[in-house]
Amino acid sequence: MAPSFEWWAKETHRGTPVVVKMENPNNWAMLELESPSDDDFLAPETAGNGNSGSTKSKSRRNKNAKQLTWVLLLKAHKAAGCLTSIASALFSLSSAVRRRIAAGKTDSDESERPVVKSRFYKCIKVFLWLSVLLLGFEIVAYYKGWHLGKPDLQLEYLYTLTRPSGLKDAFDLLYSSWVSIRVDYLAPPLQFLANSCIILFLIQSLDRLALCLGCFWIKFKKIKPVLKQGLEDLEAGDGTGGYFPMVLVQIPMCNEKEVYQQSIGAVCNLDWPKSKLLIQVLDDSDDPTTQLLIQDEVSKWHKEGANILYRHRVNREGYKAGNLKSAMNCSYVKDYEFVAIFDADFQPNPDFLKKTVPHFKDNEELGLVQTRWSFVNKEENLLTRLQNINLAFHFEVEQQVNGILLNFFGFNGTAGVWRIKALEESGGWLERTTVEDMDIAVRAHLHGWKFIFLNDVECQCELPESYEAYRKQQHRWHSGPMQLFRLCLPDIIRSKISLWKKFNMIFLFFLLRKLILPFYSFTLFCIILPMTMFIPEATLPAWVVCYIPATMSFLNILPAPKSFPFIVPYLLFENTMSVTKFNAMISGLFQLGSAYEWVVTKKSGRSSEGDLVSLVDKDPEKKPLRGNSLPDLDEMRGEIEKEIKKEQMASKKVKHNRLYTKELALAFLLLTASARSLLSAQGIHFYFLLFQGVSFLLVGLDLIGEQVA
Repeated sequence: MAPSFEWWAKETHRGTPVVVKMENPNNWAMLELESPSDDDFLAPETAGNGNSGSTKSKSRRNKNAKQLTWVLLLKAHKAAGCLTSIASALFSLSSAVRRRIAAGKTDSDESERPVVKSRFYKCIKVFLWLSVLLLGFEIVAYYKGWHLGKPDLQLEYLYTLTRPSGLKDAFDLLYSSWVSIRVDYLAPPLQFLANSCIILFLIQSLDRLALCLGCFWIKFKKIKPVLKQGLEDLEAGDGTGGYFPMVLVQIPMCNEKEVYQQSIGAVCNLDWPKSKLLIQVLDDSDDPTTQLLIQDEVSKWHKEGANILYRHRVNREGYKAGNLKSAMNCSYVKDYEFVAIFDADFQPNPDFLKKTVPHFKDNEELGLVQTRWSFVNKEENLLTRLQNINLAFHFEVEQQVNGILLNFFGFNGTAGVWRIKALEESGGWLERTTVEDMDIAVRAHLHGWKFIFLNDVECQCELPESYEAYRKQQHRWHSGPMQLFRLCLPDIIRSKISLWKKFNMIFLFFLLRKLILPFYSFTLFCIILPMTMFIPEATLPAWVVCYIPATMSFLNILPAPKSFPFIVPYLLFENTMSVTKFNAMISGLFQLGSAYEWVVTKKSGRSSEGDLVSLVDKDPEKKPLRGNSLPDLDEMRGEIEKEIKKEQMASKKVKHNRLYTKELALAFLLLTASARSLLSAQGIHFYFLLFQGVSFLLVGLDLIGEQVA
């Protein structure tokens, strides 16, 4: 009897094995064979009696042995193919790196002040060259017998100094002096700085843990904002008998040629009585072609019955805040009770207002209803996947917990509805920072207004797909809060809110999450850790380097469970981004460099299918709808084809991915420190420095986001 294989498969059919027939190395073919029969598994003595049975058994064994050989050869061929593909990928990667280096496009080409920007880069370069020099020094010492590991460091150092005869030459004397300087003068301040950062790290980790526990509690208790009056009023009647207050919708944009159609179309399709809704398209574009295209889109929707206006400012003073402030100064705004704001790449669902505005009914203290963002391109590349992890945690945990437990959170600048009275009493939009959304939220909170975050109402938008765009966005998001903190601190201290709310705003909201987080993340993992490799008397425990960061990354990724395969890249990338966030935080806190610079985040318009040429109005008799500040652009219609041709020619120019000098310098610093850690067998420190250095290298070569050329 053949042995039973029911544990492998319940069916008697075992599949069709595939083997390779190779008559010679240059001529091989795939053959399909029948499944082995039960007789193939018979033992030689039971296969039959006499010589005939023995012959059959031997032939079957030979047949099975040959089949196994061919299968092994096939697997070897597949393995060789994998190695070939890896080699091809490495070759393509090296070619891309060579092209980028040859192109010479670095982040120094950006519109930052070169003098101010170079300060931070020069500091990093000093650390880099110092680490390279020390690495060479330590390698020479290692081969001369100075194996200074942590356990025996002090004993060997003291033994050497007490026995001058042990010093063989000038290098030994020089190195023993260097060890003495390290122990007496360099290690103590470095260890003090490391311990201070560890304390900040632990405090921030506890805050993150508390937020996660709060989110678990909310999920467990199924707590969420509820309407004081249900939706039955909205569903009853003909649309006039229910709760339908006057709502103003604003779409601020600036040269948003890729996405203006989808945002205007989505807002014009909102399910709200036309007589109760006014849409303002607030265009700050300085490109005449873009202005004309947006006008035509507004005119098209106006003819289809939408109550929509186009406004254009002559200058872009105050950026988005100035744009919104200008629109709120229109005389007809006094007729409206609420204002909904959508950035140019946001596409609200038709029922957006029906899910948000009713929360204001019979709740006169409510000033803001904020909704969650969802992303149409979250799986486009590695960069968008990592951004999705961060923003999922921000909305699912931070905004939801702060909204339910504290009635306060930072306005996200879009996909929210404000009570116009709350805006006016809080001072309206101010142009003093690049985070006008956070500014108005802080001032409204100080005036006693409450906020609601709706985690189950989503508004689609787009993530930046290139590292250049993401980097500029993060610079604005982290420099602006520090500008605002300097301006708002006196107001927070003098306000009449409770001490607990003051503590929450000053310490938790601003200091811990906006200042301390980028400070310790950059200082601890990008500066102190590499330096401890060259000054081993100062140490960082393994739980600081690995275990707690891994735990925090695990907590961060919980709101986006599909992203668990990217937990290691996420941890490394967050540390890599700390250099940008730290630089932005310092710029905003001390008003250096481009702290007040506003760069519109580049969009690709993946959900927009409009053709720019087909959108041009060919009919000279057709007049677009004009807002109060709309300039006379009729004379440009005759030149529209010329403008588009110029644009097409510009688009044909080859774009290049940039090389980011600060990230590359830190990459070599960390890789140098990892090489030094090998000499003292640092273990987990070596692996962290190695992988973190590779992460900085990939980001510095712009290999993480959109690949342009």
